[in-house]
Amino acid sequence: MSDRYEAVQVRITGQVQGVGFRVWTRNEAMRLGLKGWVRNEEDGSVAALIAGPDGAIAAMIERLRRGPTGALVSDVETEAVRLERMPADFGITG
Repeated sequence: MSDRYEAVQVRITGQVQGVGFRVWTRNEAMRLGLKGWVRNEEDGSVAALIAGPDGAIAAMIERLRRGPTGALVSDVETEAVRLERMPADFGITG
C-alpha cells in the first residue's frame, strides 16, 4: 500500500437504501483506516467522501461495488477531489 493520500467523491446507485448500506460503508471504511462520510441522497443513491491511502481507497471502491447483503449495486461512480484538510473520522451524515 502506498503512503500517498487521496480523496474521492463516490455515488453508488441501485438498491442501496434500506439495506444498511451506510452503516456497512462506515464499518468497512474504518477497517481500512479511511476517513470521510456517507449519506443517503434524495434520488435513492448513496454518496460518500472517502479519504486516505490510495490503496485503501481502491479496496473500498471494490467493496462498494459488492455492497452489504441485501444491496444490489448497479453502478459506482468516482471523482477525485482535493481536500482542504483530512476529515477526522468516518461518519454517517444523512
